[in-house]
Amino acid sequence: MTSRKLGAHLSIAGGYGRALERIRAIGGNCLQIFSASPRGWNQISVGQEQRRRFLELKHRLAIDPVYFHASYLINLADAGAIGQRSRQALTDELNLAPGLEIRGSIVHLGSYKNQVREPVLLDNIRTILKHTPTQSLLIIENAGNRKIGQDLDEIARIVHAVNDSRLRVCLDSCHLFSAGYDFTTPAKLDALLDQFDSKIGLDRLELWHLNDSRDPFHSMRDRHENIGQGTIGLKAFALLLNHPRLRSLPFIIETPGLDGHGPDQANLDVLKKLAC
Repeated sequence: MTSRKLGAHLSIAGGYGRALERIRAIGGNCLQIFSASPRGWNQISVGQEQRRRFLELKHRLAIDPVYFHASYLINLADAGAIGQRSRQALTDELNLAPGLEIRGSIVHLGSYKNQVREPVLLDNIRTILKHTPTQSLLIIENAGNRKIGQDLDEIARIVHAVNDSRLRVCLDSCHLFSAGYDFTTPAKLDALLDQFDSKIGLDRLELWHLNDSRDPFHSMRDRHENIGQGTIGLKAFALLLNHPRLRSLPFIIETPGLDGHGPDQANLDVLKKLAC
């Protein structure tokens, strides 16, 4: 196993522990999972024995870190029932995480649906952080399809307004590329990291999602492609993996897989060859 942190988002079918076994089987050492179905508002329940087995397996297989990815239904900018459900779902998830030694939850914040509701968004984030353990991180993922967080300035505004060290950022390579952020040369990547550092702070950057893009640069679409088979290209992924300011971070794939069944060993193997 490589000492670099390379992993994938994998299925929890059969239980959380099965996801740990799946990531080890494809050669990864860190992991992202849903806590429940991403297309429903299912309440999470993990018994004491299930928690014990998960932790034993996590330690034995040396899978670390592990992250939750929040439901696709989340919209923290909604002032109605969806916003309330979103707040409760993330509160439940972040309360569950420490007992499983899971770092926190990665979330797409949602959309304003043509109405400016940033105060609602900020209030929901503050409420979630207030009612969850200090060990749990709430991790904003950048968006690439006209959703909240497509612009680094917008993420910076949210981070500074909330002003809590537990609010972190996950950068998705496909979403960045789609939103018009170029990192395909050393100079452009350096400029992007300098911009992120000045606006948000590199200490807030928790992890990367590494996904190639099916669509052209600045297309405003966020369709993932297998590593090296899209418009971003292998050189850019090598730059990301080996940049001295990034190489200690976890890199997690959400690629479609060569067989179309999700992140696979083939994609991780490509990244391992690129990582110096």
